Amino acid sequence: MSNSARMKQGDAAFSLLDEAAIMAAELRHDPYDFAFAESAINPRFKDEVLADAPRIPDRGSYGLPNLHYGPRFGAVIQDLLSPRFRHLVEQKFDTDLSHNPPVILMMGNTTGHYNEGYAHPDSKHKIITVLLGFSHEWPYERGRLRVLRSADREDYAFEFAPEFGRMMMFRVCDHSWHGFLPQKGQRMSLQLCYVDSESYVRREYFRHGVSAFAKSVPLLRKLIEWAPR
Repeated sequence: MSNSARMKQGDAAFSLLDEAAIMAAELRHDPYDFAFAESAINPRFKDEVLADAPRIPDRGSYGLPNLHYGPRFGAVIQDLLSPRFRHLVEQKFDTDLSHNPPVILMMGNTTGHYNEGYAHPDSKHKIITVLLGFSHEWPYERGRLRVLRSADREDYAFEFAPEFGRMMMFRVCDHSWHGFLPQKGQRMSLQLCYVDSESYVRREYFRHGVSAFAKSVPLLRKLIEWAPR
């Protein structure tokens, strides 16, 4: 049965994601497979969703189990974790993700330190990565997410500000380099990854849970801020 048929036969409609915008996002192949949607969430929902978004006081990523948020932000999470969204991603990349569980991490802000936004291709355990902006605005030239051709953050093919509703998804491979130039600011963005096992999901949430606890201790937080990547 095709993905479109499965969606018609039982998947609930999205509460907040814009299905048409996500479906219309062109799959690009240079320098690797990625797609970008300017408004994956209708802008009219911006204020109510951001009012319910988690408050993240420190830099770095936090796992979904360590976040506290209200119902409208929760509705976005529910959409992202739905079979309907997974089917959209499967269609986009012509792949089967039915055996690849999702893991969600969220970044709240950046300090502008040299070691933030470093170029990386993503873990070999990840199959598809989806990035979704939640910043109210991003008026800076630096700090825009870049699709990179190499490990050089200046060697980019595409970039976008991490503003509300902007979504990029890409197929993880050994050259799926991405990153951003350091910039201090409230840089709210969500990362959803379809990964190779439930054990990896558990490890990621445990690792980020330990990190969240460490960042709640002032001295440890300072050490983490300046730790090399």
